[in-house]
Amino acid sequence: MELRLAPVTVPLVARSADAARAVESAPDGGFAGALKGALGAVSGAQNQATSMQREVQLENPKVGLEETMVAIQKSQIGFQATLHVRNRMVQAYSDIMNMQV
Repeated sequence: MELRLAPVTVPLVARSADAARAVESAPDGGFAGALKGALGAVSGAQNQATSMQREVQLENPKVGLEETMVAIQKSQIGFQATLHVRNRMVQAYSDIMNMQV
């Protein structure tokens, strides 16, 4: 018997609810405010995943392994998306600085 998994589609940029709120409030703080909010959301997701992982290791019955693994995956996806944004921003900055005027 062969086990087949359904294909999983992952959005280009996965956002948590906090990151989505930060992007929606961009006109108030502009691009810098949106970026700061998104970085805060990614940091919060990483902190939450770390604390949940610690609770699972301490065998806290209130924290499930499944929800911990989901939190870890969400934080990894958020970090990877943030890393891609940073790399693109650095590349754009390099391209602009290398332009001849």
